[in-house]
Amino acid sequence: MAQGNLSTEASNYPSFDLTFRSQLGMMGSAFWTSPVRNRLILLMIALLTIILVTAYGQVKLNQWNAPFYNALERRDLDAFLHQLEVFAIIAGSLLLLNVFQTWLNQMTALNMREGLAKDMVDEWFKPGRAARLSGFGAIAVNPDQRLHDDVRNLAESSTALAIGLVNATILLVSFIGVLWGLSAGFAIEINGSMVAIPGYMVWAALIYAGSASFLSNIVGYRLVPLNAERYSKEAELRFSLMRASENLTAITLARGEKNERHRIGEDINAVLRVIRGLAMALTHLTWVSSGYGWLAIVAPILIAAPVYFSGSLSFGGLMMAVGAFNQVNVALRWYIDNFGPIASWKATLQRVSTFRNALIQMDSIERHGNVIDVEKSPSGPVRLTSVEICPDAGGQDLSRVFQLREAPVEINLGDRVIVNGDQGVNRRLFFAAIAGLWPWGRGTITVPPREETLFVAQHGYLPAAPLREILCYPRSPQKFKEEDFLAAMEKCGLGHIIPRMDDNIRWDKKFDSEEQACVRVANAILLKPRWLFIDDLLEGLETETAERLAAVLAGMTDTAIVYIGRSDIILQTLSPRVLHLDLVKV
Repeated sequence: MAQGNLSTEASNYPSFDLTFRSQLGMMGSAFWTSPVRNRLILLMIALLTIILVTAYGQVKLNQWNAPFYNALERRDLDAFLHQLEVFAIIAGSLLLLNVFQTWLNQMTALNMREGLAKDMVDEWFKPGRAARLSGFGAIAVNPDQRLHDDVRNLAESSTALAIGLVNATILLVSFIGVLWGLSAGFAIEINGSMVAIPGYMVWAALIYAGSASFLSNIVGYRLVPLNAERYSKEAELRFSLMRASENLTAITLARGEKNERHRIGEDINAVLRVIRGLAMALTHLTWVSSGYGWLAIVAPILIAAPVYFSGSLSFGGLMMAVGAFNQVNVALRWYIDNFGPIASWKATLQRVSTFRNALIQMDSIERHGNVIDVEKSPSGPVRLTSVEICPDAGGQDLSRVFQLREAPVEINLGDRVIVNGDQGVNRRLFFAAIAGLWPWGRGTITVPPREETLFVAQHGYLPAAPLREILCYPRSPQKFKEEDFLAAMEKCGLGHIIPRMDDNIRWDKKFDSEEQACVRVANAILLKPRWLFIDDLLEGLETETAERLAAVLAGMTDTAIVYIGRSDIILQTLSPRVLHLDLVKV
């Protein structure tokens, strides 16, 4: 409920990029440790079984071509009708298998998304990670896009592509044998000598599909970076629209609609520029994919024609060869036909795996620069020893730091402390440093256990929940008595809202800044922390509200209170010890 905004400019961001193999390993480990792992394994086994049985059915259907077309060639009505009965059995079985496979496909994608989404959210909300990540530049921009759209795309595309690849591989293995058998004894005359080319139709299919793959790679090489850029620009546009929507009143009052139209228009133009690049890349790729697609109509007949005209194949055998060639070609062309989706999948994989890697690295990446050493104390006090705070992420530039004039400092239970600062000193980073969210600098901070401390930001967080739950956030309302809620609300001037304590509305929109400050202090009363750190909460409040809240804080006699900011009312009411943050230029 007390998380502040730590965004700042920085030039020294660590790299979280991974190789493609590492990206696969990163996401593979996410699925392997997921609670849905066993379900996914069972679904994959079922899918593999269905695909194998379907491939067997397609082989039988291909073999059916020979007697069916031979019956037509002989004008044998009885054989023709019998083959129609055989077709109905094979086609009906394949239909049932296709329906069941579709259901398994959807269930696999659903479970994969569940596992990946929950894993990413769990990693994001490991204590302190999300807030620390916000100081690392582009990787922290629009995490909602990566956690929602990118995760959904990755789960769905991974399922579709993996199933397609397995299916194509099994079909390829199944029908290469058929093609090889049909052209096993083929030979051509060269300079009067017969030269045997065993399985020449297999080699022809490989050359046909291989050339298409080679050309697709050359023509479509730009699709992966363009897709990655598109996802990034779409996320920026979505964030701009969301931010404008959240601040419509302020924009209207400032008559800033023209500015916002221009700003959002620039984001739209950035998206459109990338989409134009994608459109051209896909258009060029269509020359290859469509060209080979049309050629596939006659290519198998042309390739099988020498065997047919030599008398080695009946008409039914020719149609069987054409069917087998088409199946081999479809299997070999899977990569060509899916080059665009594969490029999109690789771009999504890169974004999701890089973000997950950054979250995991948050627990150790800070060791690479100049960092403040945060030590845990079982019961206090808070100690600040030789603490210097660097305002730039990465902690590389220590030419401009700020530090406490009175260092070393020790704060005991029951103490009252206010921290002021020189002009240009970012006191909020000092608040974040004590909370463990801003590590850049030097020195040592000794802090009590996290469960005994509460950090109250100037602009806090009101979750989407009933007011009763907000008042005791993050603990459960069941842990408190009704009179505790009522007393806290009365003390903080929220008595008029008591009848609506169980309403679940957008309280962050309902309350003005005065009432939100009151809610945050009421939260502190209910949680009863032994150590309370406040980031300039009373700044900008009406005098009456500020005095009431300061009096409530003064009544928390068993709690050490550290107020970071300038407040005459805090000075008068709490009579705190005053500390000063000085800007130091080295």
